[in-house]
Amino acid sequence: MKKNVLTVICSVVAAAITTVAIVSLTNRANNFQTSYNTDYSADSVAPVYRTVNLNASEYPDFTYAAEASVDAVVYVKVTLKTRYNDNSMMDPFFRFFFGDEGGGQSQARQASGSGVIIRKDGYIVTNNHVVENADKVEITLNNNKVYEATVIGTDSATDVALLKIEADNLPTIPFGDSDQLRLGQWVLAIGSPYDLRSTITAGIVSAKGRQMQHSSRELKIESFIQTDAAVNPGNSGGALVNEKGELVGINTAIVSQTGSYSGYSFAIPSNMVKKIIGDIMEFGSVKRAVLGIVMQEIDSKLAEDLKLSSMKGVYIREVMKGGAADKAGVKDGDVLLAIDGTDVNSFAEVQAAVATYRPGDKASLKLFRDGKEIKLNANFLSEEQQQLAQVSDDGSVVFFGATLKKADPKVLSRLGLSKGVLVEKVGPGKMSESGVSEGFIILFVNDQSVSTPQDIVNITKKAKNTLFFQGVTSSGREAYFGFGKD
Repeated sequence: MKKNVLTVICSVVAAAITTVAIVSLTNRANNFQTSYNTDYSADSVAPVYRTVNLNASEYPDFTYAAEASVDAVVYVKVTLKTRYNDNSMMDPFFRFFFGDEGGGQSQARQASGSGVIIRKDGYIVTNNHVVENADKVEITLNNNKVYEATVIGTDSATDVALLKIEADNLPTIPFGDSDQLRLGQWVLAIGSPYDLRSTITAGIVSAKGRQMQHSSRELKIESFIQTDAAVNPGNSGGALVNEKGELVGINTAIVSQTGSYSGYSFAIPSNMVKKIIGDIMEFGSVKRAVLGIVMQEIDSKLAEDLKLSSMKGVYIREVMKGGAADKAGVKDGDVLLAIDGTDVNSFAEVQAAVATYRPGDKASLKLFRDGKEIKLNANFLSEEQQQLAQVSDDGSVVFFGATLKKADPKVLSRLGLSKGVLVEKVGPGKMSESGVSEGFIILFVNDQSVSTPQDIVNITKKAKNTLFFQGVTSSGREAYFGFGKD
């Protein structure tokens, strides 16, 4: 009898041990463990392990974001009357015009890209370079319905354009906060590469605040989101969305020596896009705020020379006279650390932060000065207000990107003139965009003769919008140009 009881007890204990072992092995199989021995010493006795456990629910799932967004991304077909050679196609590192079809000279050509529906009543965001010089724009929805689109407005500096189709109750993608994106965060790129409609690719945020090099002097405001989501010709203007299905960027460019995706793609941050299209809807043009500083990014040498405790922020080399920063009390040699709580560590990040404001908006500036942090409040000015405030001690003026000064009497005499204003330098801005060259002598502005830069400033202040310039080139040839102040 005792022997039978002992046998039963031993059986129960053995069964319990076996059950525990099976459960333990099962848990290990379900949790997918990866172990790494981090002790490589020859005399090690007890190896050290690090274990990573991934449950099925912890793997990234893009189904919601993809299904919620794909119907709001459209195919953009553009027809242009004439073809012309564009130098940007020669640049292997920056191909804005991916999506173009064909080549050479012709009377008509077609280009394609993508767009994102942002309002149910038919407002669509795309890239400026997709619709630039377009004679006709057609939108094809994901359900294959085709609409003719109107270009409401464009902004070449940020490469944003706003289109409108006559339709209602359209699917949309809500705006997300691009400032909250983190490195390594998953994102989806949605568009129509190579005419393959509604293509979805996934990647991570590789970097933020990227800028491109440009051969032209045209103003560019860039702080791209860099991802490794596959983007190819035709993706331009499409959506970059986060895992919640929110729009965090507009896919814009690739860096490639072949013209096709090679691991890097770039998107305009949604916060910048939202501000640009808001201006276009409300005012018909972009109201650009300026801070009025000349910056330099901080490296180890500059940090050592300035005895800075870190390389955070951007160094302010010069504060423009009469500008927003000057009026706020910013000084040459200050280090700008943050704008309204957003840290800035590069030229691109400062540009991106300022680009979200309008003239007249206020912002708090965090600066480093004389070994301590200080805060100042700045009231942003418009480009025009900033430009017209920059009168130097020698009488020269920085005017919409160009430096103007009173023309030398010897130069005037050689050209047979009695007075005029010299365009000494031309930088990014409306003067450059209008085609004026260095050495041009301005004689009249809006039919009023000018002899000093201040004359031009005074006429500009009184003008309603359009400025029309008459003068001669450095060789004495008569020429004209003009642009709007807004």
